[in-house]
Amino acid sequence: MHLSADRRCRPLSFVLTPGQAADSPRFTAVLERIKVRGPIGRPRTRPAAVAADKAYSSRANRAYLRRRRIRA
Repeated sequence: MHLSADRRCRPLSFVLTPGQAADSPRFTAVLERIKVRGPIGRPRTRPAAVAADKAYSSRANRAYLRRRRIRA
């Protein structure tokens, strides 16, 4: 299970995969599923910043964050 959570440890999105699936390739899939509903308007889909361990520090993941203007 690959999960994203906010600062209060509330889950925002998750992707369920087989046990042997690596973490790094699932990074973009987890971020793509984030939808934070507000009182009005469309749900937010882009967090301001992402904190993750070194396993997610690949060139592809960092390029994805730069394209979406998300701080690492």
